[in-house]
Parts: sequence; C-alpha cells; structure tokens
Amino acid sequence: MTTTEKNKATVTRFNKEFIEGGDINAFNEIVAADFINQTAPPGVPKGPEGVMYFFNHFLKPAFPDLKVQIQRQVAENDIVTAHKIFHTTHKGDFMGIPATGKNVTMEVMDIIRLKDGKFVEHWNVLDWQQVIGQLTS
Repeated sequence: MTTTEKNKATVTRFNKEFIEGGDINAFNEIVAADFINQTAPPGVPKGPEGVMYFFNHFLKPAFPDLKVQIQRQVAENDIVTAHKIFHTTHKGDFMGIPATGKNVTMEVMDIIRLKDGKFVEHWNVLDWQQVIGQLTS
C-alpha cells in the first residue's frame, strides 16, 4: 500500500472510529500532539483538545447518532481532501435550538495534512447556516 493509500485509509478510520464511534484511542493514535486546526473558530484551541471539545461538547450532544458517508477522497503527497456527508438526527440542544427530532445532513469538505500516518494540520468547510435552516424550517 502506498503512503497516499495509507493516508486515505487513516482519514477513513478517523471518520468511522472517532467521529462515528467516539473511539478516543483511535483519536489519540491518529491525531499528532502538535496538530493544528487551521479553521478552528475564534476562542477554540487549535490543537487536538479543540477537536475533542468540538465533537464531545458541541456536535455529539446535539447529534449523537452521527454517521459519516465519505463521498470521495483525493490525495496527493501528504494531503487528503475528503468530501463527506454527515447524516444524523437532532436530539439535543444545538446553538440554542432545542431538539427537533429532525433528520439532518451536513455536507463537509476537509483537507488534512498527514505526517508519519498522523493528522498534523486540518482545514474544514461546513455551511452552518444550512444546518440551522434544516432545524428551523
């Protein structure tokens, strides 16, 4: 397996084992200690602790049954770009919106730089207004 294929497999593993499954051990194996989230919101740590906080205290309490559907991955050298869709149900408070029970989809674009099989840098695009629109319409 080439390094590019291994990097794509690592991105898939992160999505399935940590994002879907909540496996902290997988997170610790995949995310480097010096990881930087280049698109962390203001006031949120850019390191691994910020990612952990985002999922465990922001996203998963509102959307506990989150499933990841990877549409496509493109890799070159140490970069993997992933286009994915989160499928979930709004079961808890999210940005001041009480649980609606609605099915929600979130289209996500990630760019991940890996080094020695670990995430070292990340960029992300997700249209939060589109998500809120699904909850309030």
